[in-house]
Amino acid sequence: MPSHEAWTRREALALAGLGLASAVLPLGCRHAMDSTRTDDMERKDVKDVVIVGGGPGGLSAALTLGRGRKKVLVCDAGTPRNAAAEEVHTYLTRDGTPPREFRRLAWEQMRPYDVELREARVLDVERAGALFRVSLEGGGVVEARRVLLATGMVDVMRELPGYSGLWGKAIFQCPYCHGWEIQDRAWGVLAGNEMTLDFAVMLTGWTRDLVVFTVDGFEAPADKRALLEKAGVRLETRAIRGLIADGEKLAAVELEDGTRVPRAFLFDRPPQRQTSLVQRLGLALDEEGFVKLTGPGQTSVPGIYAAGDLGTRMQAAIAAAGAGMMAAGMLNHELNMERAGAAHGPAHG
Repeated sequence: MPSHEAWTRREALALAGLGLASAVLPLGCRHAMDSTRTDDMERKDVKDVVIVGGGPGGLSAALTLGRGRKKVLVCDAGTPRNAAAEEVHTYLTRDGTPPREFRRLAWEQMRPYDVELREARVLDVERAGALFRVSLEGGGVVEARRVLLATGMVDVMRELPGYSGLWGKAIFQCPYCHGWEIQDRAWGVLAGNEMTLDFAVMLTGWTRDLVVFTVDGFEAPADKRALLEKAGVRLETRAIRGLIADGEKLAAVELEDGTRVPRAFLFDRPPQRQTSLVQRLGLALDEEGFVKLTGPGQTSVPGIYAAGDLGTRMQAAIAAAGAGMMAAGMLNHELNMERAGAAHGPAHG
């Protein structure tokens, strides 16, 4: 049996579908199952799962749980991380779909299931015996057997004049999401570490007109300078004064001495942080600040799952949807095993 840290997609699916997950659930999760009371399992006013976040990860989890005959509430604060994006890309059968239309289609397909959407911000999640009390903005409280977080990450805007106004319009993170439409144009890359220099070389597959601008005091090492030169990528080490915009379009990058470097688009990976809710819950994070998962969706807090961007640097709509499905499969298995144990007396791990 593989360790939690090394599960493959195939192994996790097998565990979720064939009833083997209880053999490898972390001790804390088995303890949470042990503490569940039969009366809580049978209460009609309790949701099986509250999902926090209505993006691809949360919606995919909701669909999976709905098809598993679970009562689900999805709380969507209405502030999607891809709000500035005009289309979803690299999502098979949905390439080029506007995000709003993507969500509309998702909800239309969930109509047959016991899945409820509520436009509400989740303020807090507290343990209440065997259940969780989920407090909503406006004073509402919902009780649930499990909670799945699909809150994404918060992108921290750089303090460069013009930056925030161009975010999502002329400043992007992912070339697979935006590169095709702007291929062979004048691109720039903001580089604050060696990984970003490798990323810049990779971008030459979309355009040969590329300039790397170092930021945050980063100095490119000699071997990386040679790599950029060999790839035909210009390296600009002078500090950036600001970005010159023409409406919602980027016109140029202005350097500290007043020099303007004409660019049409920038690629950047700014710092990210967890939402305030995730921070308050005290979940274990890895060294990069992502939620640490010990299996598909399983966090350090028993009963609280996570899926999507908040747990990985591999951030894309289709990746989040896959993670949501995997987490929901494991969560559904756990609930089914728990319910079976509750029907015949308390489960013992």
